[in-house]
Amino acid sequence: MTDDGPAGSDWFESVFAAQRVMVILRGFPPARTVELCTRAWDAGIAQVEVPVQSPDALPSLRAAIAAGRERDRGVGAGTVTTVQQLAEVAAAGVAFTVAPGLDDEVVRWSTERELPHLPGVSTPSEIQRAVRLGLTWVKAFPATVLGPSWFTAVRAPFPLVRLVATGGISAENAPAFLHAGARVVSLGSAVADPRQLEAVRSLIDRA
Repeated sequence: MTDDGPAGSDWFESVFAAQRVMVILRGFPPARTVELCTRAWDAGIAQVEVPVQSPDALPSLRAAIAAGRERDRGVGAGTVTTVQQLAEVAAAGVAFTVAPGLDDEVVRWSTERELPHLPGVSTPSEIQRAVRLGLTWVKAFPATVLGPSWFTAVRAPFPLVRLVATGGISAENAPAFLHAGARVVSLGSAVADPRQLEAVRSLIDRA
């Protein structure tokens, strides 16, 4: 993978240029993960994240990566908090990684290996630290605890930082976060619920 920016800033800018929605598939067995990946891709969501908060989630990630290769879709690994995890998911062939927090060592490892990484932040100090590390894309977590007004407020001092709203985001509340300044929203259980799927498609069209 090639990447011109620290920890994948240019890569995120490119893949989200015409896409403002991604999906997180946490805690599903491999077959179900692939099913939901396919549902997300068919709905028009290009970027899928499979969290690996524990080793038993790795089979689901690997299954999603294999399915993505058949569709020419990359799959990301979420809840990546250590360099050891980074090495494991990089070996599996992930397109990008996501973390709940900001770790300097993880960012440096990702930058050196040109693996796009999206760290989590929840304060202006953390955003400032991310900027100092050369990042322009960060994950705002937990988004619904922070609230839409937080996004509006931090966009003022950090206009060049791209915020990905994550945590408690649904098709129903996502528009409020996009309007408040989030560049991308990460949906959780929405694609797993057939009743929400039409709302997800509508969100994609609006976004």
